[in-house]
Amino acid sequence: MDVQSALQANWDFRVEHKGIRIFSSKVKNSDVLGFKGETEFPVTFRKLISLFYDTANYHRWVHQLAGMDVLEKNDCLEYVVRQVINAPWPLQKREMIVRTGLAQAGDHAVAVTMTGEPDYLPPNPQYHRVRHCRGLWIFSPTDSQSVHITFVMHVNPGSDVPSPVSNTAMFEVPFYSLQNMRNLLVSTAYNPPYPEEIEEHLCII
Repeated sequence: MDVQSALQANWDFRVEHKGIRIFSSKVKNSDVLGFKGETEFPVTFRKLISLFYDTANYHRWVHQLAGMDVLEKNDCLEYVVRQVINAPWPLQKREMIVRTGLAQAGDHAVAVTMTGEPDYLPPNPQYHRVRHCRGLWIFSPTDSQSVHITFVMHVNPGSDVPSPVSNTAMFEVPFYSLQNMRNLLVSTAYNPPYPEEIEEHLCII
């Protein structure tokens, strides 16, 4: 999923709450909708980037995250993570393996790309392995103390989850993740270390 195609998709506005706007879009060959969340945070660009590299604290903002492991880290711009997501009883927890990348996305903007790699590990019968997952975060500073955030994602949680249920649940993901992220970022007690090695690859203002 590249930046331009994600932003130019036919997005339908669904709801706005607490400064977070949620959109949905039909996805070719899928009954599960894609979603987009947009908001703006009163935070520095560097602190936002630092949060995404602070994998030990993802459980504090990723909605329904039950567990996470970093499986591979090639450099500061690309790594593979395994995430276990809670699911309502009697469904199994979802297991997602995602390759993430960091890239420039226009003037001073940065994109975090997410591509599912479901066969990276052998299946674990304890979890339901998600076969399709792709997404994108776009960070665009509006000034030195504020960042506009766009979160786009399409996940098919599995054939055991009816598409109407998936589509209803999917709206919770961008809202609660963005709300949790904002609460964490504005906290003066949260100061994740900034990964200085990024400066060797990208221009971070």
